[in-house]
Amino acid sequence: MKCLTAPVMLLVAILLFTALQAAARPTAEAIKLICEYHTNPVGIDVMQPRLGWQISTTENNFLQSAYEIRVTDNPGKGRLIWSSGKVNSGQSVNIPYEGPALKSMQRVYWQVRIWDNQSKVTNWSLPAFWEMGILDPALWKASWITLGSEKAVKGSKPCQYMRKDFRVKKKVASARVYITSLGLYQLYINGEKVSTDLFTPGWTSYHKRLQYQVYDVTSVIRPENTIGAIIGDGWYRGNIGWGNDDGYYGNKIALLAQLQVNYSDGSSELICTDQSWKAANGPILASDIYNGETYDARKEMPGWCAPGFNSSGWENAAITDHPKTMLVAPQGVPVKAIEEVKTVKLFTTPKGETVFDLGQNMVGWVRLKVQEKAANQVTLCFAEVLDKEGNFYTDNLRAAKATDVYTCKGNGPEVFEPHFTFHGFRYVKVEGISNPSPDQVTGVVIHSDMEPAGSFSCSDSLINQLQHNIQWGQKGNFLDVPTDCPQRDERLGWTGDAQVFSPTAAFNFNVAPFYTKWLRDVAADQLPTGRVPHVIPDVLKGSGGSTAWADASIIVPWNTYLAYGDKRILEVQYPSMKAWVDYITSRAGEDFLWTGDYHFGDWLAFATNSSDYPGATTEKDLIATAYYAFSSGLLARIAGIIGKQDDAAKYAELSGNIRKAFNHEFVTPSGRLVSNTQTAYSLALAFGLLPAELVPKAAQYLADDVKKFGHLTTGFVGTPLLCKTLSAYGFDDLAFMLLNRKQYPSWLYPVTKGATTIWERWDGLKPDGSFQDPGMNSFNHYAYGAIGEWLYSHVAGLSIDPEQPGYKHFLLAPHPGGGLTRAGVEFQSLYGKIQSSWKITGNEFTYDVAVPANTTAIVTLPGATAGKVSMNAKPLDTSSVEWLKQSGDAVTFTIGSGSYSFSYPAGELIKGNQQEEQE
Repeated sequence: MKCLTAPVMLLVAILLFTALQAAARPTAEAIKLICEYHTNPVGIDVMQPRLGWQISTTENNFLQSAYEIRVTDNPGKGRLIWSSGKVNSGQSVNIPYEGPALKSMQRVYWQVRIWDNQSKVTNWSLPAFWEMGILDPALWKASWITLGSEKAVKGSKPCQYMRKDFRVKKKVASARVYITSLGLYQLYINGEKVSTDLFTPGWTSYHKRLQYQVYDVTSVIRPENTIGAIIGDGWYRGNIGWGNDDGYYGNKIALLAQLQVNYSDGSSELICTDQSWKAANGPILASDIYNGETYDARKEMPGWCAPGFNSSGWENAAITDHPKTMLVAPQGVPVKAIEEVKTVKLFTTPKGETVFDLGQNMVGWVRLKVQEKAANQVTLCFAEVLDKEGNFYTDNLRAAKATDVYTCKGNGPEVFEPHFTFHGFRYVKVEGISNPSPDQVTGVVIHSDMEPAGSFSCSDSLINQLQHNIQWGQKGNFLDVPTDCPQRDERLGWTGDAQVFSPTAAFNFNVAPFYTKWLRDVAADQLPTGRVPHVIPDVLKGSGGSTAWADASIIVPWNTYLAYGDKRILEVQYPSMKAWVDYITSRAGEDFLWTGDYHFGDWLAFATNSSDYPGATTEKDLIATAYYAFSSGLLARIAGIIGKQDDAAKYAELSGNIRKAFNHEFVTPSGRLVSNTQTAYSLALAFGLLPAELVPKAAQYLADDVKKFGHLTTGFVGTPLLCKTLSAYGFDDLAFMLLNRKQYPSWLYPVTKGATTIWERWDGLKPDGSFQDPGMNSFNHYAYGAIGEWLYSHVAGLSIDPEQPGYKHFLLAPHPGGGLTRAGVEFQSLYGKIQSSWKITGNEFTYDVAVPANTTAIVTLPGATAGKVSMNAKPLDTSSVEWLKQSGDAVTFTIGSGSYSFSYPAGELIKGNQQEEQE
């Protein structure tokens, strides 16, 4: 055999080295890189933005043991700005950038590589980027401009149109628009809308925080250009709250914009709003959030935002004085048109009204298609429900007109969508169409562009509809702020609704950026005394301080931390949290009881004032003191997490003293509460307020009250706690009974009445077909949808581990019951997809789970014996899982990442399920 030649030997060596290198790398990669919860964000002002990634791998039990991040000025072989070096850590979310301070408008690119638990390193990820916004207010060179000739009339005013022509004489490397407004704006360049974002710049505490947006417009810049914008009243100057129909924040709308064009030769140019811009009114005669939009298509100005338009009839824009120091980059997500809903039925009511039924109570507007004569007016009115006789019903909208009026220009088909208004509706009454057809009205659904996260389904179609209603209630009310309702003259960021719903919200959608933005306004609008307003942004002139409502300042950040492992939100909101607890302390007596102040209490509890149905009123001082104890204890825990140990000790002692005072004032020696209500017991038990020896007695009192009524009696405060408290203390049968109940009051009663969203009241539509008080009767109000948390965590079995938040480690413990034969969730965590789905088939119980890479979970199998459980069709034993143990009638163990299917004889589960169904 001849010796191998040198070239062949070299080739063999290279192949061998490559093979060894490949063997040393895990079959994994870092994917879905995010910065501050966004993919490739443009225009942020967080100085140490946090980075995260998911891990794609086919390996089971994959854990990251280390990571390395590098940041450069170019996606290729750019200059290195910062490297983390190899960091021995399993953390793959919320990792702060720790490099040199970045400059305004600077774009950087970043990559990550990771090491697995076998010390194998991956390739570098594909590059991602983030781009800074304007960090120094002095860099705002633009002036605020407005239409100087605007007439001073009360109420909604015509929208303003602004435009400017400009030339570009060099090769463009990049172009960005930095823009905001007093009011709402839509931005156009060369005849095209720049973004699909809606209701920009968003709703914030405008005098303290006004957002601006940044858009990359490089691709639309030409040698000859026109930039234009439409500005409407919005929340800034339009109807908002009560009695604020002529500008709560100001009586003058304005635009601030600067377009920075960077040329290939290194030079740059700014096109700024100033007196050289032209301004005019146009076809939008009025556009108001509550009242709707009036549009006259005969006044349209074709080409107004494109080159070549004759603007000789327009006036020069007027400069108006307004500060720029409060300008901030957005941290939330924009409102967008997310989906469309087709008309399912076109009919005539008994009164002769032409009504389009979209089949879904939704939030947004309709796209109208018409072909009528010039000057013909088409009027669109919006309603959530029909009355008992089948007629169009709008009494519950109160003072909101909720009406769009379109005047046709004639000469062919026309399409209309409003610009700066939205409605909450299922039914659309249309006047002015000669031959209506279903395809003329299409619903356009809008809400904050939150990433869908969770789904739930089970074997009961009514419960599935309940979940549908929960999600649509959230979509309809998460429109830049968490509103209470989307249809009447309110639509405000009520803190109590947001507080009780926050765990459910964080399952259905990724709400981390949404809450991050809103909570900044909670702190901004908080009074110097520490009192938190009832609504955020505050348009009720400082009224606030109600227990359970103002506690959103602590509980919402805490639930965000639990869902996303976001420690920074605790650090940023901590002064606000502390100020709220200190405010309560200033109001409470030396006896640690919070009594005598105004509170909403257990809002809209069951039939409190009805002689037909005995109700349940929980003493407001009891609720206030319970929340005082809970929030101060939570504050102590948060202080410990963020390293404020002195505060942790101080507030832990305070909470302990309040607990003692609560028991002395509101609890008898036998464990009975002075308010013998489901809400009172749920609060005392869920908040851990009772001494250990009284807990079983109080739990039994709660169960006895549920049995006595045969239904829930809770309102906004007690409802989120009721089922999970019953389940926590061994009364799963009663919790499932409440879930399955179809008569009033219950969660499924509205479903049986055709509800497609959650109602404000248990009996918004009464059993006799009449309506509740139209003064407060929303059919899209998400608070009672808080039952979702129990469905996901208890019934389906996916729970957060508070000690390892953000689903880094989580709990999988399904609870069959209520006659259900299957239930399950899928959830997109920051680490990837989690699944928890069970079913009973014949005599077999099957439980399918998925655990994403770089996470672990504790599994608890109910009604199981270790020796009878199979995992992926093989016997379950200690070689396949960790910490396997039998705990009573359940088997518990720990698993790493991967997909698993567990099965075993259903036996006792079937028996218990049948008993609960019969009850």
